[in-house]
Amino acid sequence: MRLGVLDVGSNTVHLLVVDAHHGAHPWPAHSEKAVLRLAEQIGRDGAVTTAGADALVAAVTEAKMAAARLTADDVLAFATSAVRDATNAQQVLARVRTETGVRLQVLTGADEARMTFLAVRRWFGWSAGRLLVLDIGGGSLEMAAGIDEEPEFAQSLPLGAGRLTRDWLHIGPDSNHTPSATAVAKLAEYVEDMLDAVVDEMAEVGWDRVAATSKTFRTLARLAGAAPSSDGLWARRSLSQTGLRQVIGFIRHIPPSKLAELEGVSARRAHQLLAGAIVAEAVMRRFGVETLDICPWALREGVILRRLDLLEPAQGPREPV
Repeated sequence: MRLGVLDVGSNTVHLLVVDAHHGAHPWPAHSEKAVLRLAEQIGRDGAVTTAGADALVAAVTEAKMAAARLTADDVLAFATSAVRDATNAQQVLARVRTETGVRLQVLTGADEARMTFLAVRRWFGWSAGRLLVLDIGGGSLEMAAGIDEEPEFAQSLPLGAGRLTRDWLHIGPDSNHTPSATAVAKLAEYVEDMLDAVVDEMAEVGWDRVAATSKTFRTLARLAGAAPSSDGLWARRSLSQTGLRQVIGFIRHIPPSKLAELEGVSARRAHQLLAGAIVAEAVMRRFGVETLDICPWALREGVILRRLDLLEPAQGPREPV
């Protein structure tokens, strides 16, 4: 069957269409995204701005038309932290439903962590042992750990790169200056305080292998020397604490407008990279992670895999000989 996933995230509205069936690898047939940066379209009252809601409706409309054009059998539409945390979330969701006919399901942070964990578990398989999975999005940081496909621990913290850039660093994609040392120090202190609540609990869960997903981790790994995207999906990519600290050391002094010129850095997300790097470094250090692996599958693939798990197999189990 052909499945579509419409992911309304804190940075993008992303439509992924895959051809898949129960028990099979989901193969991408089409992918398109609109960069909205909803995490930065939040007013002082905590509400999505009118401009942000207008852009969201337009992006969802385009994605729905693309899914129909591609003859998707089903479209799974969901929203994450930017919509979830907005004070006018219900109004925004109602407007999207009325104007586009698309009913967005709002995932909790724990749901995000669990779905992402499932995707990473399927990618690396049982040989990975106990997994710790980290995901830095635009609005939140997701963490999950466990031995099975359902994690024993799943937590979400409001430490997304877009949210922190908006609230603490106050720079945009075209900024020609770097944030002040005071702003960076205050952000780092805030991240440490937020992690205090989960460090002990995570240590009790334990893990054998650590994996990370998201554009933030992929970009940081690339700047630290990991294989470029042109090497393909199967190339092994990793990120070490040492490499990450070196990356922070030089991006800290490069304004977003120049950072965007580096290979592997998205021009539209360059200004969020420093905040994401500060979170990544703090998490790896506090959890004692020296090196982590980059997983190409994340939340969208987890949603697809969960949906496929609910389908009846094409044929029942074979009778024993």
